[in-house]
Amino acid sequence: MTEAEFEALRTFLKARSGLALSPDKRYLVESRLSSVCTRFKIESLSHLVREIRAGRSIALEKATIEAMTTNETFFFRDKAPFDLFQDVLLPKYLKERASNRRLRIWCAAASTGQEPYSLAMLLKEAAPRMPGWHIDIVASDISTDVLEKAKVGFYNQFEVQRGLPIRFLVKYFKQIGDQWQIAPEIRSMVDFRYLNLIEDFSRLGQFDIVYCRNVLIYFDPNLKADVLRRIANTMAADGSLVLGASETVLGVTDALTLNSAYRGLYTKTLPDRPAKQFAVGGR
Repeated sequence: MTEAEFEALRTFLKARSGLALSPDKRYLVESRLSSVCTRFKIESLSHLVREIRAGRSIALEKATIEAMTTNETFFFRDKAPFDLFQDVLLPKYLKERASNRRLRIWCAAASTGQEPYSLAMLLKEAAPRMPGWHIDIVASDISTDVLEKAKVGFYNQFEVQRGLPIRFLVKYFKQIGDQWQIAPEIRSMVDFRYLNLIEDFSRLGQFDIVYCRNVLIYFDPNLKADVLRRIANTMAADGSLVLGASETVLGVTDALTLNSAYRGLYTKTLPDRPAKQFAVGGR
């Protein structure tokens, strides 16, 4: 693959997925796309780039994008965002949505489903405190392959050992051969959808809580600002956004305001109203 072909691939990936590959990531392209070449019987990366430029195969374009997408995830990843949900956000909205008993959550980079299923299990545990509540969990991703895995909810031994409390494994999973499948009542709580964040997502409606962790780091500043602005537009007036530990809106957009009491938590910036600091609630 020549330098010009690598630049063409970088341009394609950014335009179609928002992924901003730095010039030093050529090794990553070569390692991840070799399997795509094998799958489509393409003899080299140079030929793959030519096929993409020709635009003859939507399947090839899709496979190339998915191969370059990072899908690293595990149950209760980083722990703090889930403690935040259980101890702060859920008590807040149980109080503030008591009149209509409806809560909408969006996991904007769901990958193979561990994040939305982790939230679903916490909500299932809280069910005795939520009689009559209607809960929507929308989980989206750009990769249809990982979404298909998420929908069926099968995980291997390594995946269920990464972050998943043993009591939840026993309570909400069934072992089938050497795999573990998450219970139907948990799977039914999550609506998995294909979604590309660089495209319009206003059709999803309004959300009380948005989890968008560890995806914006792959976007350039302008796209990051645009996606954050549009996420803010999907949030309720008192909505909450949870970002990854290494992510921030500071210096990127003024559509969201840091809640200084909790790392990674942002609220929608509203005119004539300062960001509200949450009080820690009970479990």
